[in-house]
Formats: sequence, structure tokens, C-alpha cells
Amino acid sequence: PMPVDDPPPPEGKSGTALYQRGTKPLKRGLVVPEGFELPPGYMRHYQATDNGQPVAAILMFHPDYTPKDASGQPIPIPENRVVPEELAPPGMPRQMLELPVEEEDGDAP
Repeated sequence: PMPVDDPPPPEGKSGTALYQRGTKPLKRGLVVPEGFELPPGYMRHYQATDNGQPVAAILMFHPDYTPKDASGQPIPIPENRVVPEELAPPGMPRQMLELPVEEEDGDAP
């Protein structure tokens, strides 16, 4: 095999600090209270900020689930599988996740 010339790492950075931040933005959706029992087909989606701070779990459709209407026809869902408010399970509080504003840590030690 031919040798690969990797670019040198940025000054003072190593490990995960080498990767660009913000490559996978947080999803915004309905917050699922920890004690709320979800019916089949729904799941909690846990996320964390680039700084590693956890945010509240949001409601998503399970990848193996396709919701159906009263006549048994599939209901179209968003491509990202985040449950819209009108398709949330009955009795679940309707609170949207407020995305945290992250501070850039810049060149801090």
C-alpha cells in the first residue's frame, strides 16, 4: 500500500477535539417526561450537546413502526422520525424542547 500523508493535527488539539463540532445538530421535538409510559411504536431519543451536556429526551417513532389511520392506511411521518404534536400519544404533555445555546470554547485550555 501507498503511504498516506495525513495533515498534521491543529496546534494543541488531539482526540475528539480534532473533529469539527456541530456535525450532527440537535433535533427539536416534544419532550417526553421520564415517568411517562410510551405506547408501542414510540421511543425516547436522548441527545447531548457538543459539550457533552444531556438535554431532555424527545419523542420519536420507532424505526420498525409505521403509524396507521383508522382505516389501516399508513400515516406519512417526517423523514427524521420526530413525532409531530398532532401524532403524540394521548395524555402526553405537549412541551417542545428548547435547544440550549452553546458557547464556543475556542482556544481555552
